[in-house]
Amino acid sequence: MRILVLVFVLALMAARPVLAQIPPRADEVVRYGGLHAAAHQGNLVQTEILIAARADLNDRDSFGRTPLHVATFARQREVVRALIVAGARTELLENDRYDALTIAAVADDEETLRVLLSLGASAKLTTSIYAGTALIAAAHLGHEGVVKQLIAAGAPLDHVNNLHWTALIESIVLGDGGKRHVEVLRALVAAGANTQLADRNGTTPLALARARGYREMVTILEKAGAK
Repeated sequence: MRILVLVFVLALMAARPVLAQIPPRADEVVRYGGLHAAAHQGNLVQTEILIAARADLNDRDSFGRTPLHVATFARQREVVRALIVAGARTELLENDRYDALTIAAVADDEETLRVLLSLGASAKLTTSIYAGTALIAAAHLGHEGVVKQLIAAGAPLDHVNNLHWTALIESIVLGDGGKRHVEVLRALVAAGANTQLADRNGTTPLALARARGYREMVTILEKAGAK
């Protein structure tokens, strides 16, 4: 049964997240007008003209993306700033249930993430089809700089997603045991993440790290008193 669950999880993750981790497709961009087009292009002047003309800051494209989502995907940070200052809602989710903050986190885009956080975007939202968080997504991918920013912003350290995994568990089971994932785990432990929260099979993070032969992770967890 455990093997079947793992196969299902890996298949689901392979099939879905890519939709939320890439910019809008070229055929979508061609159809953009108004704020969506200005956001994608990084056209700050046009963005400000449209804002002054009271364009809908939270308008949606065919995939539910707002201009803020589009600007975040395109790393157009000045447009991101202008939209939020004008009142664009940072908590809105696109069709795969990603907010702008999680989009930046998944893309390992520390600069855009910093802008979003500085303007009030929340690191506490439940996002994605896995009912996770930006922190869980970043931990899974080994984005240690992003993880540290999100921890500092008050991201929930022990949120459990619908796969029954925390950020700490994902850094182990979806990581490769290499430097980036080790640093993610180290940051989470140092911040006070619960090392005893187990997966749905009752397997603890320490047992998961031992089973994979991730010695440095095992050492970090043991020093933290994990069992």
